[in-house]
Formats: sequence, C-alpha cells, structure tokens
Amino acid sequence: MAFEAFPPLIADQLHYLLNHSSDSIKIENVRSGNRFNPRILDRFTLVIPYCLDAIKWDVIYNSEYPSAPPDFIFEPDDEDFMPCSSTIAPVDSLLDKALSEWNNQDSTLLLVLIQGLRLVADPGKELSEFSRGESNWCQTAITETWEFYFKDKSGDQYVAYQRKRVGQVDDDRVKFEISTVLTRKRIEMQMTSGADKPEEVKFAVPLVMDMSVNKLVVGCPWKNEQKIYLQVVYPILRKYESAPSSPRLKLVSSSDLKALFSVVDVKLPPWMDGMCLAEYLPHLEETLERQILEAVSAIVVRRSFVEALTLFLGRPLEADPTFCRKASFLATSGPFPFVVHFFFPTQFPKQQPALMLQSCQHLNQLSEPVKLNLLTDYPWSPRWEVGRMAERLCDFLTDEAVNFKKYCNEALLQH
Repeated sequence: MAFEAFPPLIADQLHYLLNHSSDSIKIENVRSGNRFNPRILDRFTLVIPYCLDAIKWDVIYNSEYPSAPPDFIFEPDDEDFMPCSSTIAPVDSLLDKALSEWNNQDSTLLLVLIQGLRLVADPGKELSEFSRGESNWCQTAITETWEFYFKDKSGDQYVAYQRKRVGQVDDDRVKFEISTVLTRKRIEMQMTSGADKPEEVKFAVPLVMDMSVNKLVVGCPWKNEQKIYLQVVYPILRKYESAPSSPRLKLVSSSDLKALFSVVDVKLPPWMDGMCLAEYLPHLEETLERQILEAVSAIVVRRSFVEALTLFLGRPLEADPTFCRKASFLATSGPFPFVVHFFFPTQFPKQQPALMLQSCQHLNQLSEPVKLNLLTDYPWSPRWEVGRMAERLCDFLTDEAVNFKKYCNEALLQH
C-alpha cells in the first residue's frame, strides 16, 4: 500500500502497524477529512480478523491537528463497546496509557492503541522480533500485553465485551454451550444482530490435536505452528420455535496448511439431535488427526510418482522438495522441445495431477512462451502402481506433444 498521500507521521504509524500486525489485517476506504486540502489522507478503515470473520473499525486522524491521537468509530452492532470504560478496561490499562502519553512522533503508538482494543499481532512471532527498536516503555507494554493474552484471552477488551454480550443472550442452548466449552483456551465468540440480519451467536474454537503438524512434515518450512479452527454459528431460538436448529459449521485453517491439507475437502461429522459442542469436538478432532496423517502419507506417494517419471523424462528441471505439489520436466517430440508442468492435488492419487505444456520455441504476442490450458482428461486410475501411472501418462504425452506442436505453429502464424 502506498502511503505518500498521508502526512508523514501518520504514514509512519500506519506503516509500522501493517508491518508488525497479523498478515491478515487490511486497510480499506482510505479518505480525507481535511477541509482545506482533500488530497491529504487522514482516515481509513481497519479490517481486523475476529471470530474467523472480520470486524471493521474506522480510524479518524485529524491532519489539521496532527498532534492529537486518532478517534475510533466502531460498527453499529458494537455501539455499546466502550473500551475506556472501567467495566471493560482496568485502570492504567495499556489503552489509557497510550492515550495519555500520546506522542505523534512515536510510530509504534497506533499499534499500541489497536493492541489495547484488540490484540491483532501474530502470536507466532517472537516478542523480541515484535518489539525490536522500540522505546523501553513500548517494549515493556507489548511484552506485558502478550503475557496477559496468553494467560487469559479475556485480556482482549473486545473479546471481553463480546463474551459479556453473548452471556446476556436469552437462549438456553447458547448458555449451555458457553458453560461446556469455556474450559478450552482462546475461544472467541460474537453476538450479531440488527434490522437487516438475524440474531446469531458465533463461536471460533481452536481445535486441539495430539500432534504437531509441523513436526510431521520432513523439512517443514513453516515458522509458526499450523492451526485449525471450527466456526460454529447458532441462530437465536425464537420464543415460538419449539426446537433449535442445528448450528452452521465451517472449518478454517492457517493459510500455509493448504500446501499439505485442505480443510475444504473435509467432510464434517454429522451434528446429531441434542448434541452439544463438548460432544462434537472430540469426534471432529479425531477425524482431522486421521486425515492429516493420511495427507502426510500422500507426500510419500507423490514423491514416488515424481521419481517414477524420471525413468521416462529424466531429472526434473525443478520440483517441490517438501510437499511434492509440483514438478517440471523438459521433454522432446523429435526436434520439438517443451516443458511439462505437473500440479499435484492434496488428494493425489485419488485425484490425478493437472498438466500444463509450455513450448521452448514459440512465443505469443506478449513475448511469453506459448502454453496449453491445464490438462486433466487423460487415462488415470488411483489403483495403478506409481510406475504404471507414470508410464500411461508419458504415453499420453507422446501423443499430445504432436497436437501441441501443431497448436504452437498455428499460434505463431496468427501473430
């Protein structure tokens, strides 16, 4: 994101916030409130992850009075969120201290303000990395905040506010669910309501498994432990409704985990009548553990297939050494050289790899190598041995190379 249109001190604070907060925090709706020069930007909307969705807070600086701290405008559904209230924030809280000691030349203070409202920094980062170069006060504040966060997630003011809202919901099922799952750490919950949307209570539950996904993958490049969460949405039961409907369920994972295992492919266990989260979660966690182990085993199968391809195509030009999700080989059809790119799904060998052919001799009008669209329609059976898979696929490539060369020559004549 470009910061040139912001005043330098605001730009420094915004730049620091984005570089030291979770990767998923976003800035949108950048605008100006300056009456004299509307080209000067001084307000924007923060899109902050919460409960596996996002909340939006408007941050309002005043470029005409740059020494003042920014104001915050929360969403209409959170009109009762008053973070400076003594019922939510303790006396001498991080937020109070940041506001009372505001220094617009300190680039760290916008981050400290956001921390005081909603802890958005990446918990996988080391605190020493997180606070490198800060003043002693800021470094101490950040460290103390994270210690409080890990000790008790309710140290997050917005989480505390939402827990209070959910606890006041007049729904026996929701109250029961709260009583059974709060022993689990770092659960987030949210009450949503309004004229244009139904009343619902949302839970974001970190799933606990008896294994470290990172340690299962040889040569794992991930710095942070991969996590899977379950989002559970309960419609609020109306007085005239006799039986509660089943909650809506959705799995969400760390983005890096997709290289190994996609939660989109997981078939969730059925939610039986009368079931509660405390019963459902252990079954789900066992299912995920089993499927993750299968996904790790699939790496070995993909690697064996790539090795089998070398008998027909030679050594690969490049290959994914960790997850074996892609590989590229140089092939020839007579004097015609081309590259074959293999893209392996996590469900391999149940799902066959997609192929892309790329010419080494022909360029399109953009001076880029001519390529075919992905190929997936070719002989394949997941029951074949990897050697037979590789042999049948290379037989297909022998025939397809003739068609590809013809396609490249025709593309060359058109340009």
